[in-house]
Amino acid sequence: LLQVLNEKKLQEVDSLWQEFETPEKANKIVKLKHFEKFQDTTEALAASTALVEGKLSKNLKKILKKIVAKDAHEQLAVADAKLGGVIKDKLNLSCIHSPMVTELMRGIRSQIEGLITGLPSREMAAMCLGLAHSLSRYKLKFSPDKVDTMIIQAISLLDDLDKELNNYIMRCREWYGWHFPELGKIITDNLTYCKCVRKVGDRSNFASSDVSDILPEEIEQDVKAAAEISMGTEVSEEDINNIIHLCDQVIEISEYRTQLYDYLKNRMMAIAPNLTIMVGELVGARLIAHAGSLLNLAKHPASTVQLLGAEKALFRALKTKRDTPKFGLIYHASLVGQSNAKNKGKISRMLAAKTALTIRYDALGEDTSAEMGAENRLKVETRLRLLEERGIRRISGTGKAVARTDKYQNKSEIKVFDPSGDSTLPAVSKKRKIQEVEEQDTEVAVKGKKFKAGKKEETTIENDEPVKKKKKKKDKEKQAKEEEVLSEEPPTSPMVEVR
Repeated sequence: LLQVLNEKKLQEVDSLWQEFETPEKANKIVKLKHFEKFQDTTEALAASTALVEGKLSKNLKKILKKIVAKDAHEQLAVADAKLGGVIKDKLNLSCIHSPMVTELMRGIRSQIEGLITGLPSREMAAMCLGLAHSLSRYKLKFSPDKVDTMIIQAISLLDDLDKELNNYIMRCREWYGWHFPELGKIITDNLTYCKCVRKVGDRSNFASSDVSDILPEEIEQDVKAAAEISMGTEVSEEDINNIIHLCDQVIEISEYRTQLYDYLKNRMMAIAPNLTIMVGELVGARLIAHAGSLLNLAKHPASTVQLLGAEKALFRALKTKRDTPKFGLIYHASLVGQSNAKNKGKISRMLAAKTALTIRYDALGEDTSAEMGAENRLKVETRLRLLEERGIRRISGTGKAVARTDKYQNKSEIKVFDPSGDSTLPAVSKKRKIQEVEEQDTEVAVKGKKFKAGKKEETTIENDEPVKKKKKKKDKEKQAKEEEVLSEEPPTSPMVEVR
């Protein structure tokens, strides 16, 4: 607790820092009035956390009560306005908080070693560092509920159980398949198959046993019918007992797996609720296990969160100078699975960015609500919807208009073949009116007369043509005869007149 000696110099806020350049100048402005040490780090941490939260600690309350009894008329300068309000309400002491007070506090911190005598600088630095670490741990609130080691062990055990269950079920189906091979094709569910084998045993017992609590009626009838005509080999009672014991193991492991999954789900909602909402409990637990802890995962950037689990593919792509992978463990998240192949890279990048924020909020935040995860998931879902709608926009018209896709409804209509479409002749009714018949007869008679007249004209023309041809032949024959006569007459000598 320090007392101000010269209040006039505090009025000049801009030049107040010059009064704290050296310890000698600082001692002229303020003077130490009361100093009380903390007994241990725990007491110092309690006082510091109370000051950070704006509360009044017990030791500070005792000191201020002593001062109130002596100097009740003086004002108390407080760096935190909230703390000043608490002191005023409880102790009825007037407190001030202004820019001048903050500047004064800054000068006191810079020269604290010169104002408080008897404290070596090395011890002061060690005390400040230890208190800072303790205060940071308190702020992060490392409670037993936030221990993520249980999540890492649970998800690893869950993966191991899945592998063992697959091996046991495959062995059970193959083993019992020698005795009753048709049962494996009828019952596809593994757990139901093992329950049915454990209850019935030998295939000859299917006809007399009741498995209605395990199988539906239709499948039960199919199993009984197949058991009567099965082609499997006969096995001994000892073999059946060993198969039943294996079925017991499969059922017990399956029940323990469901119990472990519920435990993992509850732990993930307690430790990382926002991460669980974003990517699901299984993917979130695998991310935490891959990083080592929730705090280590919070230190990773979004690009690393996106590729966690695909390190081999990343370095192989960098080595061969090919395209790097777009997702790792985050590929199994439900939001990435909902998108089509073209948008998986974009959605995984955006999901990794939002997931990195939720991881840091879960690891370092004081609030344990899941509102932030729900808001970020809604943003990613709207982005996914926009990307999918962009692919079905209309090409014509405005480019921003979205095509309306009506819901398809299957209309099963039975269409009968119409044979009338096969005939190319015009359809005429059998019963015709008398007038239509008479008109058609007159038309036929007129056409017949015209046809006969045309025939006669053609015959006359044809008869005239051969007469003309005969005349031409006769003229040619006459000319030929005259030429022959002229050629046969002897040449006559020219006549000569004698006088």
